[in-house]
Amino acid sequence: MNYQANDYELILIDNTKNKFKSAAEALNYGGNKAKGKYILFVHQDVDLSSESLKELELILDSINDLGVAGVAGKSESTRFIISNIKEGTPPKLTGIQINEPVKVQTLDECLFIIPKKNFNRLKFDKNVCSGWHLYAVDYSLSVLEMGWNVYVVPANIYHHSAGESFSNEYYDILKKLIEKHKNNYNWIYTTMGHWNSVYPFILQIIFNRSIFYWTKLKKKF
Repeated sequence: MNYQANDYELILIDNTKNKFKSAAEALNYGGNKAKGKYILFVHQDVDLSSESLKELELILDSINDLGVAGVAGKSESTRFIISNIKEGTPPKLTGIQINEPVKVQTLDECLFIIPKKNFNRLKFDKNVCSGWHLYAVDYSLSVLEMGWNVYVVPANIYHHSAGESFSNEYYDILKKLIEKHKNNYNWIYTTMGHWNSVYPFILQIIFNRSIFYWTKLKKKF
């Protein structure tokens, strides 16, 4: 992490020896060790500016009903990702840019922040998120069910990865996530697609993958 203008606690999680079987297990471990007001969960390939943490803290302090916040997310009201992130090589903007916090349904996993007091009440679900995908999505939906809100906040960061990750594990977790939340949401909107609790799952996979890769291809030209 680059130099930061304010104090912070850095908790590194090394899973090279496969101590943790899932992201939920690893992040619960790290979150339990954290002592600050906010816990920022961030991928190792995300670059922050020297003012990022200071700016994020000011924004988060201004939100009264904060459940969880992130730097990229999806809402029912738009089919585009809401984010100020630049990603890939060369760096390109990934979605609709914002100047203030915006309510969404779910967040992307690359960087998100949970108030410590909220994390003490709600941990990551190791049973549903039994691998390395969709843990921020599941957490976002659970936050909404608790009466809090989910926000994308304006943060200018760079994500080295292009964010593409469809796998059998992804779909296995997605099925469990839909089953868990189907009584509260007919549709689940994520940065990797829109998912319905009733429509045939295999048809949704084909449709969402087609839309995702078509959008990626369109951005190149």
